[in-house]
Amino acid sequence: MSLNRYRMNHLRRSNHPGAVRASRLLEKPDKLIGVILIGNNFVNFLAASIATSIAIILLGEPAPIATAVVLTLIVLIFAEVTPKTIAALYPEKIAYPSSLLLGFLLKVLYPVVWVVNTVSNSLVRLLGFHPQGDANDQQLNQEELRTVVYESESRLPKKHQGMLLNILDLEKTQVDEIMVPRNEVQGLDIEDDVEDMVEQIASAQHTRLPVFKKDINSIIGILHMRSAGRLIKIENLNKASIVQETIEPYFIPETTPLHTQLFNFQSKKLRMAVVVDEFGAVKGIVTLEDILEEIVGEFTTDLADSSKDIHAQKDGSYLIDGSTSIRDINRILSWDLDSESANTLNGLLMEILQSIPDSVVGIKLDGYYAEILQVKDNVLRTVKMWEADRQEALPFADPE
Repeated sequence: MSLNRYRMNHLRRSNHPGAVRASRLLEKPDKLIGVILIGNNFVNFLAASIATSIAIILLGEPAPIATAVVLTLIVLIFAEVTPKTIAALYPEKIAYPSSLLLGFLLKVLYPVVWVVNTVSNSLVRLLGFHPQGDANDQQLNQEELRTVVYESESRLPKKHQGMLLNILDLEKTQVDEIMVPRNEVQGLDIEDDVEDMVEQIASAQHTRLPVFKKDINSIIGILHMRSAGRLIKIENLNKASIVQETIEPYFIPETTPLHTQLFNFQSKKLRMAVVVDEFGAVKGIVTLEDILEEIVGEFTTDLADSSKDIHAQKDGSYLIDGSTSIRDINRILSWDLDSESANTLNGLLMEILQSIPDSVVGIKLDGYYAEILQVKDNVLRTVKMWEADRQEALPFADPE
């Protein structure tokens, strides 16, 4: 009963003979408990009878108190506490060899076990329980699986542990939390001159570019840089040729969970999607790489030093771009900013202030301090932040 069921099932799939036998016994726990207790009680009563006979031979008469005390100590130490402690500490070493004996006894004593279990199971049902228990109790939910991953820290490399936890978090995260916002999306405006579009294609740093008409809300296709190579060979390149090389855009709701979108990318064999809100307006784009980075992390060793949006200062504070997502800040700096009410730092601070500041403003957060340094186009561009234990003498505004 102390066996790790998941390790046992793994060994059973590997055809480990002891695990196969133990698994068969545990499939019917009522019969297993029945044969164990039949043998256990038979031996205990037999020991009591033998002890009574020995007392009569030695003393000439029964000595129930003395016999009970001596027999209790012997049975408790040698037949209960010691062997069961060893079995609880080393269940595999005891259970797998014992399964041979228990399997044999179950066959020999099956009629007795059947009678005992039939009566016992009837009583269990009368008490409102199911004899076989609840099969779902043996299955782990998401939070229990997370605990298992945490407790496996000594056996799992930290990087692998983080990846497993990130996979479990995919269901809790939506695409709008990791997308590239529309104001940062680089694309081709089909209304621009062909020369300008060609120059933009040549200098593009991404493998895919949205092609739109006047406004990002009017996306007409996605241009892959592999297709752009064929455009160079066209002598009289025109806008129609560029549009012809695009593929149909793939639109998704902003509330799509990451794990769902990962499967969608896989089934549709696509790598980029356009995120839209409930009114159909484009909010940004999300790529397969963005989702994979949520699992494996950024492809760098020091995220705080390499992030283009977060810059460490000598005094221990950080200059952070207002458009940086709160998830990225928490992951990179190991902070715990509230990400439920807003996706970006700009959204979080604007929600607290309820207005657009026109001068330097300091804000108290839960365990952190923020100083707004630059506001441009009604957006917080640069914010200086640090943890509460590094507080400086600044006039902070209390959000309450």
